Amino acid sequence: MEKHNNSAYLNMELLRFTTAGSVDDGKSTLIGRLLYDSKSIFQDQMDAVEESSRRRGDENVNLALLTDGLRAEREQGITIDVAYRYFATPKRKFIIADTPGHIQYTRNMVTGASTANLAIILIDARKGVIEQTCRHTFIASLLGIPHIVFCVNKMDLVDYSEERFQEIKAEAEAFAAKLKVKDFHFLPISALEGDNVVNRSEKTPWYEGPTLLYLLENIHIASDENLIDCRFPVQYVIRPQSNEFHDFRGYAGEVAGGVFKVGDEVAVLPSGFTSKVKTLELNGEQFEEAFAGMAVTMTLEDEIDISRGDMIVRVNNQPESTQDVEAMICWMNEKGMTPGGKYAIRHTSSDARCMIKEVQYKMDINTLHRLEDDKQIAMNDIAKVKLRVTKPLFVDKYETNRHTGSFILIDEATNVTVAAGMVL
Repeated sequence: MEKHNNSAYLNMELLRFTTAGSVDDGKSTLIGRLLYDSKSIFQDQMDAVEESSRRRGDENVNLALLTDGLRAEREQGITIDVAYRYFATPKRKFIIADTPGHIQYTRNMVTGASTANLAIILIDARKGVIEQTCRHTFIASLLGIPHIVFCVNKMDLVDYSEERFQEIKAEAEAFAAKLKVKDFHFLPISALEGDNVVNRSEKTPWYEGPTLLYLLENIHIASDENLIDCRFPVQYVIRPQSNEFHDFRGYAGEVAGGVFKVGDEVAVLPSGFTSKVKTLELNGEQFEEAFAGMAVTMTLEDEIDISRGDMIVRVNNQPESTQDVEAMICWMNEKGMTPGGKYAIRHTSSDARCMIKEVQYKMDINTLHRLEDDKQIAMNDIAKVKLRVTKPLFVDKYETNRHTGSFILIDEATNVTVAAGMVL
């Protein structure tokens, strides 16, 4: 029996993508089609879906049932929670976050999309660009998702019309141009029929671009991480105090930006003491360098007092150290925001407390207008606020680093996360 090459699988590049679109645009069907046509689901799962579809009286096999896991979702035919699906092709591993389209689930979309490299936004070919499309594109750009793919779905219902596709493309491009979206693509597809999802369609001879799966497998994501600004938030200090490692003192965490090399001169914040990187290791294996996204244990040449929440950075490239933070936040709790309210704040591995000093404006997500008179922040609202924090945080702008530029607010009484924030 052939031994599977596990290390090749573990070392494959991972693409996280999210899907968004309005109700009945066919997000769940599209994911079902991707999994089915790329042979990523087991026969028994397929049999169960066929059986469910038959019971419901659906004409075709309802591929949406592969992702809509909650019973309420299946009954109402809508997606409520974020469903994560994992699959792999010989080229890449994928994590899909299937996020809901309704406005009252904005917070779920923010959660699912916050770590994505790419967003697929579905547009119904019959309806074209609608309010929801604009809202999802805005949230994707707010969350700094580097690549956006507009899939014009249900092309089978407009007779695969090139003219209709070009109309929608022009409209979506005009809107995307107002936002900070670096890279966007347009594909005509039919999730139900499988056109241009995994296999090229003969019904769109006028379309010369890639299929969706080809795009997902080949889009360049290596440079999406910030590889310039070195940031290493310390999560845990390792002191075994055993005879073998009597004086060992290592700092464990995930590199949040840049590339650290052995011998690099580094500074530790907040103390400002400097030292050099002595070793970088992971699972007992030594590395010469560690880059953004790697979880490693770092040791330094000098003994410095470092604890959880401190940050190791390059001497001549440091984040801003500040107690006054301006940020966009998405409110996630049923209980609205209290003006002047006090909350716990978690930023990288650092915990502090903060007060909401000022709400500057609320965003009308559908029109992109700023509502400066309405300062009432309720669930799913997105607003610009000023915070005052009890101790300095080491922040970068969210657009330059999604790790050091983001934070969450926690209600201290209930320990519930009430907001997600992006530093401006």
